[in-house]
Amino acid sequence: MFESVLVANRGEIAVRVIRTCQRLGVKAVAVHSEADAGALHVRLADESVELGPAPAAQSYLDMTRVLEAARVSGAQAVHPGYGFLAESAEFARRVTDAGLVWVGPAPEAIEAMGDKVAARKAMQAAGVPVAAGTDPLPDADAAARAAAEIGYPVMVKAAGGGGGIGMAAVADETELRTAYETARTRAERFFGSPAVFLERYLAHARHVEVQVLGLADGRVLALGERDCSVQRRHQKVAEETPSPGVSDALRADMLAAAVRAAEAVDYRGAGTVECLVPADSTGEFFFLEMNTRLQVEHPVTELVTGVDLVEEQLRVAAGDPPALDPDDLPAPRGHAIELRVYAEDPKRFLPGPGKITRWEEPSGEGVRVDSGYAEGDTVTPYYDPLMAKLCVWGPDRTAALARARIAVAGFVVEGPKCNLPFFTELLESPDFVSGSYDTGLIARMRA
Repeated sequence: MFESVLVANRGEIAVRVIRTCQRLGVKAVAVHSEADAGALHVRLADESVELGPAPAAQSYLDMTRVLEAARVSGAQAVHPGYGFLAESAEFARRVTDAGLVWVGPAPEAIEAMGDKVAARKAMQAAGVPVAAGTDPLPDADAAARAAAEIGYPVMVKAAGGGGGIGMAAVADETELRTAYETARTRAERFFGSPAVFLERYLAHARHVEVQVLGLADGRVLALGERDCSVQRRHQKVAEETPSPGVSDALRADMLAAAVRAAEAVDYRGAGTVECLVPADSTGEFFFLEMNTRLQVEHPVTELVTGVDLVEEQLRVAAGDPPALDPDDLPAPRGHAIELRVYAEDPKRFLPGPGKITRWEEPSGEGVRVDSGYAEGDTVTPYYDPLMAKLCVWGPDRTAALARARIAVAGFVVEGPKCNLPFFTELLESPDFVSGSYDTGLIARMRA
């Protein structure tokens, strides 16, 4: 195992990684912008290095500054968390070129899955089901012809994108032409490439993903699935495992396909294969994309499996044997739910940063809170407004829902806007309570 790891991120995921490093006796080095000088992840780390001004482009996304922080701190490895540089093949290469260990998959695997069109083709070759779609399209006219062949509605997507940026579901050619131009502009700005393609859009579908772990010896394990269908603006806000809409047979098929997907790119470390499951389907699913990093929602998998995914990431990167037994994986136990606590209003979900004047986290049996903030801290407008992840576990879904309601009621955040009241609504929503929901749930709740 390493003696020192630099955590190239901020907020709750930096805190999460720092805690596991320290539990393993590994010195955790934090990095921070000027705006985050007093942040929780900095206070908890064994050592910290300032990167630069508040804008992420001048601090957390500045590869040269992050690598210099690793050099001056004497870190042996770099854990990227999620977001920022976590899925940058260029950064992964620069880390290894600098003589450091990259805690993540090989740059080639990141590249193979980073281009969504190339990834679709690789998955088809590996026998993973893929929805009807296109190559990158040169103009709106070509997009209109392709959409007519696929059939509306279709999804407009950035080939190099992620996180819902540039994505739009369209129902006719007028909407398509507008969405195509918007997606090209956003794709160029956020991902450096204007390439846009189309994919069949499933209006009523569940977003279900499989957690995979590629071991140092080349084996790939699947650690269950997560249902991430509760989304606003194509971005997740609540997740649970196991998925209430997936049968045992479909689960087995999805896990096997996810392993094939990861094996196809010689994957190492933690990753996630995301799929769409038609809401009225009894056995169909389609590959969406593979995220070559730790996911925000990984705690629900940890709660039902007992596996510390950050520890396993570090073990794979260090070439150490896994803490789990690959030949005797723990069967998932019980049910877990994650609720993302954002500094945003609970109706329109628009960010509302501010100083936290009161912060009281819930506790008790089956409750886990991964926080990036505490009372007295300030949520700034510079970064993602995720403040914490409230996670609960119960022996079954009914018990987990009950614990979630109590935990939400006991979580007090004052100062910035907060979406906790939305979760009170969600946990009483008949569709969510019954488990009969899809990616359109929030839109229907707000209609």
